[in-house]
Amino acid sequence: MDLPTTAKRQSTGPIAALPAAFAAAWLCLAGPALAQTTVTKSETVPAGKQARLVIVPNLKKDCSAGPMPEIKVVTPPKSGSLITKAGKLKTPAKYRCPNKDAEVQAIFYQPNSGYTGADGVVVEIKNADGETEKRDIRITVGKDEKSKDEKKSGTDL
Repeated sequence: MDLPTTAKRQSTGPIAALPAAFAAAWLCLAGPALAQTTVTKSETVPAGKQARLVIVPNLKKDCSAGPMPEIKVVTPPKSGSLITKAGKLKTPAKYRCPNKDAEVQAIFYQPNSGYTGADGVVVEIKNADGETEKRDIRITVGKDEKSKDEKKSGTDL
């Protein structure tokens, strides 16, 4: 049954507030589903060296291939630059989809020449399942020392 759309209803009391109450309840239920996750992490980068900050495969939760992840820089670094690279890698054995060939997107950080100290970036990552996560990455650029994780340091994915 269709309700007339031209009639104006003027009503007071608890019945008039009912649609607004339903709308408010719906928004409360929908709120957490629309909330965006923010992950904060710290990275140490040797001065003068490039280091990988983020790497995201195109794998969905069921380990099938999906669209390439989208990485958006929300807050760029103040004392360096970001380089985005795409490539293909095999996932690590301890990953949720172990030893799977995947297309990946990665972000590398390159500190300005001669810079040591604190820096940071904020990026939004939309994964293959369409979920968006914000990453707040706090960077410490140290003296030019050997990196503990050689795979993260350098220009390779």
